Amino acid sequence: MKFSELPLGEAVLTGITNAGFETCTDVQERVLPVTLTGSDVMVQSKTGSGKTAVYALTILESFVAAQQEGKQIKALIIAPTRELAVQIDADIKELATGVKDFRVGCFYGGVGYAKQDEWIAQGVDVYVATPGRILDYQKMQKIDFRQFDIFVVDEADRLFDMGFYPDIQKMFSLLREAKMRQTMLFSATL
Repeated sequence: MKFSELPLGEAVLTGITNAGFETCTDVQERVLPVTLTGSDVMVQSKTGSGKTAVYALTILESFVAAQQEGKQIKALIIAPTRELAVQIDADIKELATGVKDFRVGCFYGGVGYAKQDEWIAQGVDVYVATPGRILDYQKMQKIDFRQFDIFVVDEADRLFDMGFYPDIQKMFSLLREAKMRQTMLFSATL
């Protein structure tokens, strides 16, 4: 299946073209038609199978649709490691090249708060984060989890193996009710 066969707008398709993508991977072909309707998903998919594009394109399409209605959506993507968070941030920015006024911030520990504080102050549409740092911001009352319309847990199996299950549970308790958000969980094993 080609990306152009999916219900994606021109702005999102521009980013896909700029990224050099044309044909969907298996996971993209199976899951994008579901996530683009706003449905929740739990997806078992190996690393490198193209799952980042599934949630990135879903978020981007939701953002553009909301923008056209004069609304705003926000998404939170949780990753197990700083390295993966940085990679997701870069992938989303690459796919977002056709979308105007779209801002992504990457939040992780091991570095100072100054730059990440700036992103929060300026406002971002997508927060890509590791659990510890994003919960630090919540404890400092700089982030309200009820603002998120879309919640993505990437590499859930690794997060749980690394002991982040209680943190993920806490995040779910801080979010809006399930029927008021879209939730996507991706894992190599389920």
